[in-house]
Amino acid sequence: MSPTPPRPSLSSLPFVLARRRAGHPRRWPSFALGVGLTLVAACDGGSAPATPDVVTATPEDVSPAPEPPPATPPEPMPSAEAPPPEPTLPPVSGGPSATAIQASNDFAFDLHRRLRRRPGNLAFSPASISVALAMTWGGAEGETAAEMAQVMRFPAADTLHDGWATAVKRWQTKSQNYELATANRLFGEKTYSFETSFLTATKAHYGAPLEPRDFKTAPGAQRTYINDWVAKNTRQRIVDLLPPPSIRSDTRLVLVNALYLKADWSSQFKDAGTRDADFFIDGAKSVTTPMMNQTASFRYAAPDGVQVLEMPYKGGDLSMVVVLPVARDGLPAVEAKLDAAQLSGWMKGMAYERVSLTLPKFKIDPPKAIDLAKTLKSMGMALAFDRNQADFTGIADPPNAADRLYIGNVFHKAFVAVDEAGTEAAAATAVVMPRAGSAAPVAPPVRFVADHPFLFFIREVKSEAILFVGRVSDPSPAG
Repeated sequence: MSPTPPRPSLSSLPFVLARRRAGHPRRWPSFALGVGLTLVAACDGGSAPATPDVVTATPEDVSPAPEPPPATPPEPMPSAEAPPPEPTLPPVSGGPSATAIQASNDFAFDLHRRLRRRPGNLAFSPASISVALAMTWGGAEGETAAEMAQVMRFPAADTLHDGWATAVKRWQTKSQNYELATANRLFGEKTYSFETSFLTATKAHYGAPLEPRDFKTAPGAQRTYINDWVAKNTRQRIVDLLPPPSIRSDTRLVLVNALYLKADWSSQFKDAGTRDADFFIDGAKSVTTPMMNQTASFRYAAPDGVQVLEMPYKGGDLSMVVVLPVARDGLPAVEAKLDAAQLSGWMKGMAYERVSLTLPKFKIDPPKAIDLAKTLKSMGMALAFDRNQADFTGIADPPNAADRLYIGNVFHKAFVAVDEAGTEAAAATAVVMPRAGSAAPVAPPVRFVADHPFLFFIREVKSEAILFVGRVSDPSPAG
């Protein structure tokens, strides 16, 4: 359970009063602005009667949407074309933002240790998953909330939500050097009653307005509509996030986060330097793939058994860190023991070297989303997925217990493409909740030849926030 929060500010008072009347502790800060993921809640027992603390999905401050679903989804996030002059991102030296990001980074490696057992290429966004489940946690109570906090490494509620608000606001800053964008939306059954405090908090703190939808009579059309919204907000890179039959007639709420990044390398590869070469998949078997080549100054380290290289993107706010085992078949051993502290230690030990770099072009574009439900349950988040014991009464608290919500699935999908110019990456996550009843040296350059499986981390430099984690086992397939 989280510690007792500080005295609330006036801006949070309506939420606090509603929670106290329901006998629940406050789990949101006084103010935040941020980004979430996809949250799906389901219940077919009928909506609860509206009270001063409960609201159906038709209040004045929600984002209305016509029925049936329009052919064209809502407009996407603003692009980075013709941006204002480049801002300087503020340094991140501590406070709530650093605490929330550290929790996300720690969770990233906890999750990676589970997902690494999946064969082939891998990519996921710990930032998207952490923010989405942080929003979900805002409506969790009791032991359900305690388990989620333990698995996700969540700090106290105010610290977590204020921290993510600060980080996401920083990431949404327009840049002439790259495009980093997020978008959030709550898609709610138009006849269902939600806690007013939860709707107010998600909109004010995470920038996620509620859009009424007709899940009862047109669940298939709503799934298509939401998937189209995700695709449009990730520049068509994340498609079919929600598979059938993830949206059913008893679905009551879908909270969506989309994350998109496109950035050019600070030191770009020349097309003429790319040529086919062998990439050793498992230490012996090889495939022929386009390998990019350049010699430039990079931050570099060579701790025991690995080479670590940081490739900055234009502007210096973001970078990709490549972790390459020395042995061609050495990646499983590296993955088994790598954690946030070890990566941070390697990064602190880096120095500029002149490096002769060989890196494959690759694209990770899986056809299906990752269903994280079993993984999260195995990590200790069991109650949230238990239809009989889950407590999300902070989201909706109907009088009939069979109408209450639990998490049915958590869907996540990430896309990463790397070429001579730079990187394009996108991610989206969905939590499905059904009802309870349902500098260059003079010496010769160091050789860094990524011709065998490696890890990569796309990160914000100043805060060390990990936006994407990936493994390249075979750069030749599209997925």
